[in-house]
Amino acid sequence: MPTVTHDGVDLHYHTEGDGETVAFVSDVGYGAWLWGWQHRAVAGPRESLVWDLRGTGRSDAPPGPYDVDSLAADFEAVLRDAGVDRVHVVGAGLGGMVALRYAREFDRARTLTLLCTAADGENIDTTALAALHPDERDEASLRESLTGAFSQAFLDARPDLVDQIAEWRRDEDAPADAVAAQIGTVASFEAGPLYELSLPTLVCWGREDPVVAPAAAERLAAELPRGTGEPVEGKHLCFVEHSRAVTERLLAHIDGQGERS
Repeated sequence: MPTVTHDGVDLHYHTEGDGETVAFVSDVGYGAWLWGWQHRAVAGPRESLVWDLRGTGRSDAPPGPYDVDSLAADFEAVLRDAGVDRVHVVGAGLGGMVALRYAREFDRARTLTLLCTAADGENIDTTALAALHPDERDEASLRESLTGAFSQAFLDARPDLVDQIAEWRRDEDAPADAVAAQIGTVASFEAGPLYELSLPTLVCWGREDPVVAPAAAERLAAELPRGTGEPVEGKHLCFVEHSRAVTERLLAHIDGQGERS
């Protein structure tokens, strides 16, 4: 699978499918498994691109601190290496912040989809965010950490998937020091004037997200010139818990507003 080196950091990525590119940018700590549901829906008639942020998965994990400017530049290096001309960017949490900065600094993006993110670190509960990533990777700790990501009803109804997610996390998620560096990136983020970002943007957030204040995500959608906001039942990974509904809305966003941009 391809790897590109940027700023001395090896960045791993994976593409599948043909046509216009939809690129996914992950949240703090989570590996590429996070996008498995949306990736399956996108790959085929479109090209799906998933990459490991510095500190995560098969990408290098240099010592922190990290910053959003560097992550956005990493993203540009990946897209350039993959031969992507124009791209629909989907980002969750930290990935949504990277998407906002990328749209400001580079000119490849056609649309943005921002999931469970905010325009600045002041609206992120970093204690709740850190609780999603236990230092220990044993099954009990990983299961406990999922209570901030998913509703209890989902955890009770899908024990098989919970087991699978725990396995993916052991294999792909960032180590503790990289998680801390990524959380620091979130805490220091400031998007800048949102009125300058005129791309069609879909913003979705969890109604019970303990990490991102729903009011902050709603405000982000309202302040973007072409922003559309939609709440989703659930917590910080509501787009996994309700993957079908969120994916359908994502594809409608890409097919509709993206074609007119």
